[in-house]
Amino acid sequence: MLTTAGLAAAGLALPGLALADAARAQEAAGPFRFTAGDGQETDAERGFFEVPEDRRILGSRRIRLGYVRFASTSPNPGPPIVYLAGGPGGSGVRTAMGRRFPIFMALREVADVIAFDQRGTGLSAHIPDRPAPKTWPVMTHEGMTAWYRDEMQKVWVDWTRAGVAMTGYNTEQSADDIDDLRRHLGAETINLWGISYGTHLALSVLKRHPERIGRVALASLEGQGQTIKRPARIDAYLDRVDGLMGQDPALRAAVPNLPALMRRVHDRLEAQPATVAMAGEAGPVDLSIGGFGVQLMASGMVANPPTLSMLPGIYLALDAGKTDVLAPLFPPPHRYFGITGMPEAMDLASGVSPGKLAIIAQEAKTAVLGDVFNFPMPHLLGSIPGVDLGEAFRQPIRIETPALLVAGSLDGRTPLEEQAEVIAQFQNKTQVLVENAGHNVFEAHPQVQTLLVRFFGEEAVSDTRLSLPAPTFSVA
Repeated sequence: MLTTAGLAAAGLALPGLALADAARAQEAAGPFRFTAGDGQETDAERGFFEVPEDRRILGSRRIRLGYVRFASTSPNPGPPIVYLAGGPGGSGVRTAMGRRFPIFMALREVADVIAFDQRGTGLSAHIPDRPAPKTWPVMTHEGMTAWYRDEMQKVWVDWTRAGVAMTGYNTEQSADDIDDLRRHLGAETINLWGISYGTHLALSVLKRHPERIGRVALASLEGQGQTIKRPARIDAYLDRVDGLMGQDPALRAAVPNLPALMRRVHDRLEAQPATVAMAGEAGPVDLSIGGFGVQLMASGMVANPPTLSMLPGIYLALDAGKTDVLAPLFPPPHRYFGITGMPEAMDLASGVSPGKLAIIAQEAKTAVLGDVFNFPMPHLLGSIPGVDLGEAFRQPIRIETPALLVAGSLDGRTPLEEQAEVIAQFQNKTQVLVENAGHNVFEAHPQVQTLLVRFFGEEAVSDTRLSLPAPTFSVA
């Protein structure tokens, strides 16, 4: 995958990163001075409310969910705007500290802005941390699948024995948390602002509590039945990338066909994994990386153009046997491997229909990235029985709520072909396409911020096409 910094920049929840922070979950409510990652400060309020960990279990323990409120600067603010982070496993509060901080601040012009930490993340973390593993699997399809299934079964038992209602970590329960947050804020309605998994959650809120949502601004859409992306859609995306590369004759000469190069590298390393020296807690450690591990790395790097542009050079180096190029692209193994609970439980519960799973399995046989794209799904399917929310959860709905839908043409995590299926559900929509933007499209172009403020301020917004320079691919 990406470096630790790169993962944060990509806005992705990937295996083994500690997304829950128990210390943050103990912070006190009330006013405080919020500090963004670049040092900017503003007044804010930290708040909490309680919900059952699993509403379906009588007497389920209550957990405290937290948020940070940025008060509106308007004399007549509209409904609160609740930010829903991606992942699953992303923290709304941590997002507000990053590159979207200016957008949070700008939206105060029209309403209070709420950076919400969904159950199991940040201020709302109640799943105990696990010790870092001491040994790691060979990063082949077989090795990674067996290791994660075994670990998932072990940790589920341990957390359940510790009193955690792991069955409560699903998108429907989280959607009901959003309505509880609305009541806690004393609002008749709220507006939703989300990205990636945050849109998956927003769709569930719209299905369960439609009358309480005024407007939604969603980017990098993930439908209720799209937890596992179709491998053929990722192939179509990589073909588009290859077409962009073909516009540069020198680049085309160096890489005649990017998907073919990637397949060749994956096949060779899956058959004979490379031993790569990685940074460890107490010094260098060896990690055995097969083709599956390289596919896993690539599935993160295709998210946004800055990392996408590195792929040709990385694969040329790997094709030449220079496997040491992988070392800086992976977090240290003790941070990479492991299960944190919330992301895996959420994805297991959202699940996949049997029919779509059969399509995915068939497409994965020849796809450039195989079935790796949403690892550890579908690889964990069946490891914990009885948690799937079922076909009714995954069914599309007709949505009348006013919506601003934003997409980047080079989003490799939620490709345009997948997003089109979700867009069709919205009957009252305005679309924004940012050419050459990736998954993190909200901050990619400055005009997106302006459109968000106008939309949540209930001004008229028309379909818009924005443009950024095409990525410059590296072969060095």
